Amino acid sequence: MMTRRRTDSLYLSIARLLGVAFAVCMLPSAPAQTIIRGQSGAPPSLIGTDLAVLEAREPRKDLPCVVSPNKPLLGFDLRFHGTFDITVPMRELAGSENLLTIIFRVTADDSEKDPVYFTQKIRVPSIEEDAKGDAYLQGAFDIGEGKYKVDWLMRDRTERVCAFFWDAVAELPVKDKELDLELKPGEIAAVEPEQFMADPPANKPGGDQSLNVKVLVNFAPQNALASSLQPADTSALVSILRTIQRDPRISKVSLVAFNLQEQKVLYRQPTSDQIDFPAVGEALKSLQLGRVGIDKLKQKNSEGEFLGDLLRNELKGGGEATPDAVIIAGPKVMLDGNLPAESLKVVGEPSGPIFYLNYNLNPNQNPWRDTIGQAVRFFKGQEYTISRPRDLWFAVSEMVGRIVRWKAGKRSSANAALGGEYAVAVR
Repeated sequence: MMTRRRTDSLYLSIARLLGVAFAVCMLPSAPAQTIIRGQSGAPPSLIGTDLAVLEAREPRKDLPCVVSPNKPLLGFDLRFHGTFDITVPMRELAGSENLLTIIFRVTADDSEKDPVYFTQKIRVPSIEEDAKGDAYLQGAFDIGEGKYKVDWLMRDRTERVCAFFWDAVAELPVKDKELDLELKPGEIAAVEPEQFMADPPANKPGGDQSLNVKVLVNFAPQNALASSLQPADTSALVSILRTIQRDPRISKVSLVAFNLQEQKVLYRQPTSDQIDFPAVGEALKSLQLGRVGIDKLKQKNSEGEFLGDLLRNELKGGGEATPDAVIIAGPKVMLDGNLPAESLKVVGEPSGPIFYLNYNLNPNQNPWRDTIGQAVRFFKGQEYTISRPRDLWFAVSEMVGRIVRWKAGKRSSANAALGGEYAVAVR
């Protein structure tokens, strides 16, 4: 039980680090670490003393600090995240403005590639001499499967140094070996600083198996009582979208981003080759959880009515861009009452299969089917619980396979019907 709780905590920590690689408690937050690159492919140039500390690999505490590395953990973005926590007594930072410079390098054991160097500078505001407590920082880097050595140092303006060294092992369990990870074994990268970066253009084969899907995403926190959407939540939901879009069999996608608590459609993108992630990120800035209009508060079950209207409007088929399937994604939605069957019957027979990717980090705490799950069940759709990265990868693989088979069966039935009509005409 303790292991599961620690794992959940690490998943949340990693998701937070996807947005900001270093955060300081009681100090101003700092931008993410960057890779130090040499000129023309040569190793980067470091101050002689910094290089000597890294090469010596001997722990130092001229500047008192404690570095606590965590086991690399696979995120929903299918990248291993190596994370570490740093604690510095506030009294050690006392005085006028200080500057902390962090430099570390990561080296893959089983690779001929050169180590990758990272740097980070953190400006410390003026701190009183008798300041109590500790300053907390966090750091991260991304790696593929394999074994790595991490050589780390931090120095202040007075050239005091804290140095620490550790080994990191990133390994998939045997049951997850099929996962197609973002980074190759031995590959080292910086944490992506922006969750809503656009995906590069992809050349997909197309053909008869090429799919067009519509995705409805409820951008909401795991905790229904939370007053803001946490980076942990957006990271997982954006990863779900990227996994769907990157499947080679999906060539067209349309998107509806909404928030049930606010009862609002935040962003709508018509059928396109790719999801406009920067536009989604910009739209989420308008989200203000906990603020609902008085007119909606007066309505009984206004959230249920909003959800019912949304499903009725988006599940209806017709038109040239009718999707081959509708995919709904988001955290559990436990409304006071289920959607009335009468309101769903208005939709009629959906134009294609319906799927629900239920993002739920702790399914054992609430094993009951939620309101969206009940609606999907009404339409004989399929629900998947997404608690870990492997759940997402296998769910999307199986889901897309089901859509391909459904589309092939529909095409065969249409051809058979045409053949029958031809036979009647010949007679």
